[in-house]
Amino acid sequence: MERPELPVQQVHAFVVLAEELHFGRAAARLGIAQPPLSQQIRRLEDKVGFALFSRGPGRVALTPAGRELLPAARQALGGLADGLAAARDAGSGRAGRLRIGFAASLALTLLPGLLRTFRERFPAVELDIQEMTTTPQLAALREGTIDIGLLREPPADDTELGFSTVLTEPFVAVLPSAHPLAARRVVRVAQLADQPFVLLPRAVGPSLYDRITGVCVAAGFTPRVAQHAVEWQTVCALVETGLGVSLAPESIRRIRLKGVAFRGIGPGTPRTRVAVAWRKDDPDPLVPRLLAALDEGVGLSPSSTSPRSVRTATPAGRRPR
Repeated sequence: MERPELPVQQVHAFVVLAEELHFGRAAARLGIAQPPLSQQIRRLEDKVGFALFSRGPGRVALTPAGRELLPAARQALGGLADGLAAARDAGSGRAGRLRIGFAASLALTLLPGLLRTFRERFPAVELDIQEMTTTPQLAALREGTIDIGLLREPPADDTELGFSTVLTEPFVAVLPSAHPLAARRVVRVAQLADQPFVLLPRAVGPSLYDRITGVCVAAGFTPRVAQHAVEWQTVCALVETGLGVSLAPESIRRIRLKGVAFRGIGPGTPRTRVAVAWRKDDPDPLVPRLLAALDEGVGLSPSSTSPRSVRTATPAGRRPR
């Protein structure tokens, strides 16, 4: 048997009348006149197929059908109220789900402080954190499967995505600890010219790969890449085995391997950029809230360099609140 659809307005009128058991008081509470209230109750009774109230001189009482309907009606209205509240929270950015892609190396620096503070400020927001290299992050942003990307060396131009630099950090040389150059406090990039290199594949982060090889070219040589590895931890592990050397962001020093030495590369050290990325047409109010946290320097170490405000480039021209 097909169940009748009960309009919310009629259900609300029924619950109020069931609580007041007086048409005048119920109408006043609803802010309507008595005749419209009576009409709503009659329409609801027509849908149910039975009288919900017994009416007599000076008295109104629930019928057995009315007593049976009342708990379900209250539950339905309560569920609707909860749904409306959840919708308002999501629309205002107080609740919802934020999907964040991040470069693995940022788990050593920026990410823990950022997530901790964001969760403290917005405990009702569900965070979905996905470790991804740069190229997959860019694709996921365009496809709408993540809302925010935290990546290294963003592309120079993109019509769909917005980017803003969060911090910069210097490159360091990564050497086997037994390597002769590891005995030095500072290693010039030119001194690595004859060494095999271990680098991330260009496909997973073209801009970062080009940045590293560009540092080498500026020092007078093109690096001879002997091995590729997708994650910096693997890069360091391969360096430890003696397969080659590398240039890496300074935060990679936090990967503790006994057989790996990290050395500065001298005055005028080139730096790598960490950027936040988002879809320019993203209407999700949680996006500018996370950008605002980054703008305040949340998660940045005292030695980090943040060259410009994230807030100046929030999505769709909105400013975080």
